[in-house]
Formats: sequence, structure tokens, C-alpha cells
Amino acid sequence: MRLIALLLCLLMPLSLQAQTTDDQPSGTITITDSSTQDAAIAVRIRDILRELDGYTDVTVSVSSGIVTLRGNTLDTSTTNRLNDLVARVEGVVAIENEVSETTDVVQRLNPAVQRFVARGEQLIAFLPLALVALSLFALIVLIGFAIARRKQPWERLAPNAFIADIYRQILRLLFVVGGLVVALDIVNATALLSGILGAAGIVGLAIGFAVRDTVENFIASIMLSIRQPFRPNDTVEIEGDTGKVIRLTSRATILLSFDGNQIRIPNSTVFKSRIVNFSRNAERRFTFELGVAPDSDLSHARALALGILEGLPFVLVAPQASVWIESVGDSSVNLGMAAWIDQNDTNVVLARSEAIRLVQAALDSEGIGAPFPTYRLMHEGRAPMTRSNETPASPPYEGFNESPAPAHDVDAVEDKQLTEIVEQERAGEHDDLLHRNAEQE
Repeated sequence: MRLIALLLCLLMPLSLQAQTTDDQPSGTITITDSSTQDAAIAVRIRDILRELDGYTDVTVSVSSGIVTLRGNTLDTSTTNRLNDLVARVEGVVAIENEVSETTDVVQRLNPAVQRFVARGEQLIAFLPLALVALSLFALIVLIGFAIARRKQPWERLAPNAFIADIYRQILRLLFVVGGLVVALDIVNATALLSGILGAAGIVGLAIGFAVRDTVENFIASIMLSIRQPFRPNDTVEIEGDTGKVIRLTSRATILLSFDGNQIRIPNSTVFKSRIVNFSRNAERRFTFELGVAPDSDLSHARALALGILEGLPFVLVAPQASVWIESVGDSSVNLGMAAWIDQNDTNVVLARSEAIRLVQAALDSEGIGAPFPTYRLMHEGRAPMTRSNETPASPPYEGFNESPAPAHDVDAVEDKQLTEIVEQERAGEHDDLLHRNAEQE
């Protein structure tokens, strides 16, 4: 360590000497020496330093063209400027710069105080112009906000209130940026605009990554409000959740389940999901299966079931009801059946229930209903034995020759009651992007 310190001490004078040599005059040295010239050089250098700030404590002496500078300056940069300045004076042969940086606290603080006072005076002089720029900025922003608050033409241009509000936000932003440009131009600081916009872009990008899900949900809300895939009170199925649509907000789609519970589904999920709208068409089909005896006349069974379905008061004439052979089971042949109802007036669950009851009663009255399952038990050393959970006699079909009860009431009372609940829910808030008369995709 001592060796390294010694080498540094030896090299420092060399570096200082090299720096001094670079700053020395490089002209030709005359062979004559004149005291008058030395005095003229000293006077010229003093006059120059007197006109510059920071050199009041610097003394100048000249002998044989060699200029010696002594005294103090406020900082190192001011000291280094002396060599460049003195070297330009004619007749200077060499420069001995012995000026050092002052350690006087008062002298060092005086320039800072002076700068502070000067900047305060500049600020006071700048205030009227800044007030004019601020006033114009405020006026432009107020005009933009006043135009954005108007209902027209935004509600006429936008398909719904949500899009109209987006138009208003864009207009407000444009007027804010325009007012900022005008204000900066008045104070001659338009160069700041690019920096502000660049910083805003970086901040916006960072926020976009941080709230990516929120941005995705917001964009999905815009698309859903434009497309309107469902309307209030529509019965829909989204991601396995079924219910009546209450409203579409800027964040979520709210459903009322048939259990009376509210279901909130994020709009980003709704937009990407498979949506089943049961209310788009009034006609709705219900299906079910019933079994008949394998040895029965299947044509007669189909005709009997079809006649029962077509005779139900709540089943529509068109589209027609249909009956088909669905599959063959272990102890029965299964018939598939379908019929159509007007779901605005008929409850699909009750209609299906009544259809099953009446068709099953008709099949049993004809003695062709599905028999009970039969099992064959095998015993070693004995003959096969057939057993069933009931004796294979006629009693299972006794009593079914009587006419079944007529079809019960299957009006859509529950659906209408749920509709009333939805209307009450919709009356509580106004943040709804759905319209009953809006165009649907």
C-alpha cells in the first residue's frame, strides 16, 4: 500500500505538469525583453478579469512575459478558465497559475443567494404570462367538458349510453391535451410536451400490463353493449350458469337464477363463452324417454304416444310433436318423444312433467308399459330359474284401464314471477348497457 501511495505521489506532479504544458502558450518567444510590454500585458489581463465574475480576488504579475496568477476563486472550473483566457493575450510566454479554490463560506454562498434572488425575480416577471396560459388552459378544458355533458349528438351517434360515455371521455381528453398544447406554446415550453406525452405513454403501458384483466373486461363490455346478444329478462345459459338476465354493467353480466340467487359473470368471460339464449324464440322443445314392453306392437306404441302428445292443450301444432325408437334396453324398448310449447305462456318443466305422466298412463292402460326388470339366476346342478321382483301376472296393469286425469295447468306462472323480480332489480340501478329495443346480433 505504501508503494502504491508513493507511485501516486510521483505521478501527480507529472500529470499536473502535462496539463499545465497543454495550457501554455505555443507561440514563438522573442529575444528582446521589455518591461513596458510586461506592464501592458498585466494591465490588459487585469482589465479582462475585472469585467468577469469570480476573479475579484485574483492578482496578476508579469515578468519577462511570464504571467503569475495568485488568489482565490469560487470553484475549480473558474480557476481552469484562467489559463485559456491568459494564453490568448499577446506576448504571454508562460503562465504560473497559483490560484486556488476559496474555502470562505460567505463567498461561496453569495453566488447561490444571488442566483436565487435572480430566479425569484424571473418568476415574478413570468407570473402574468403563466396566469394567461393557465386561464386559457382552464377555458379550453371547461368548453370541452361542457360539450361532453350534452346529450346530443353523443346519444344519437352511439348505440347505447356506455358507448356515448366513452365518446364523451375521448372528447374531454382531446380538449385537455389541446389546452395543454396552447398553454405550453404561450410560455414557449412546447418542448416539454413530447416529454410529458412520452412519460404518459410509458406510465400507460405499465398500468396496462398491471390491469390487463380489467382492460380486457372493459373492452368486452364495449363489444357486448354493441352486439347485445341478450336482452333484459332473457333466459340464458353462460358457462353452465342458467338464469334470467337482470342487467349488463361495465364490469359484469348479472343473472337471476331459478333459485332466486344473483349470479355475476365477468364480461370478459361472457364475451368468450358459449351463450345459449332460450328466450330468443318463443317456441321451445322438450324431450323425454319412456320404455315399452319388448313384445308389444311398437308401431301402435308410437302412434299412441304421438296421439297423446298432439292432444295436449299446451303442445303446439307446428312444429309437430314426434316419437321415435331411441334404444333397446335389457327389459324394454325405449321410445324418444319431443313436443313444442310457447314458453311465453307455458312452463317447460311443468309441460314436460304432464306429458310424461299422461303418456305413461296411456301406455299402461294399453298394457304395453315397460315391465319390471327380470333376472335369471343360475345354480350349479339345477335348472335355470327365472325370478322377478314381482310375480309375472296381470296385477301390475290392473287399474290402468281408467281414463287418466286431464292435463294440469302448466302456465308459466313461475317465469312471470321471476320476471317481476328482474324488473324490481332493474329499477334499483341505472348502470345498464342493455336496451329492450336495441338491435341484436
